[in-house]
Amino acid sequence: MDNPVGVLALQGSYEAHGKVLTALGRCVREVRTPEDLAGIDALCMPGGESTTMSLLLDSSGLREPLTTAIRDGLPVLATCAGVILLARELRGDSGSIKVKPLGLLEATVDRNAYGRQVDSFLADLRIDWPVLGSTEADSTFHGVFIRAPKIIEPGPDTVPVAFHGIEPVAFRQGNIIAAAFHPEMAGDTRFHHALLGFNQG
Repeated sequence: MDNPVGVLALQGSYEAHGKVLTALGRCVREVRTPEDLAGIDALCMPGGESTTMSLLLDSSGLREPLTTAIRDGLPVLATCAGVILLARELRGDSGSIKVKPLGLLEATVDRNAYGRQVDSFLADLRIDWPVLGSTEADSTFHGVFIRAPKIIEPGPDTVPVAFHGIEPVAFRQGNIIAAAFHPEMAGDTRFHHALLGFNQG
């Protein structure tokens, strides 16, 4: 039997990730404490308010065990604020100075680079599915951008997998998928399916 798939449930759109994973037939565990990390097959880090989430990583005691689990190979799908939490370095508005990123994604992330809530938008993206370990033939994915960050200055092992025009908006780095948009809100399970495939190679 498959182990549970975790969803970081400190704040934000974690319920939407849980619904996608349930639709894929997986048992979901909401991760709020270090003990919740035990035995999970993969983890989704949702969008939300990155400053609040950063503070809750500390107050819950999750920061160090979460960092260790991801560094040791736990497959992760991070979306929007989840990407901010994983970043090597942050730029952007003054709120960035209150966020202490985990430093696991070899890239700089520009917080709220696409603007505020009123600047949210939808866009058809081109996805390089083979980099995600998938044989999908249809490369189009409907991206939902809400107060989205930009992933800039990626390292050599941080490979772009999704593009809005010519601009990369998602990357893969080993066991990490980092998406500036919200695949959990697209009505399309392919990003989550790719994440679950990381344990089957």
